[in-house]
Amino acid sequence: MEQKKEEFRVRLPRGEEIIGIVEQLLGCRKMYVRCTDGVVRHCRVPGRFARRIWVKPKNVIIIKPWPISKDKGDVIYKYTAAQVDWLRRNGHLKFEDI
Repeated sequence: MEQKKEEFRVRLPRGEEIIGIVEQLLGCRKMYVRCTDGVVRHCRVPGRFARRIWVKPKNVIIIKPWPISKDKGDVIYKYTAAQVDWLRRNGHLKFEDI
């Protein structure tokens, strides 16, 4: 019996974008995010994504750091559970506690 391999289309970070995990929600679409580069950033969900991206603690997201202040950023994308599993299996996630 031949085992069929699953294929996922997973969005990976482009350019300056970074993968991170939501640590704490602060309200008003703001949160602390622990990124794969080891920095905890103060991030926000921009108004154009506010109704499309609903974020909870422990969600895996892509953020884009601000050009002015590298310790702040905007949330660009939120991964689903299946996409997080794919990222973990293929070595894109470097967090041990996900």
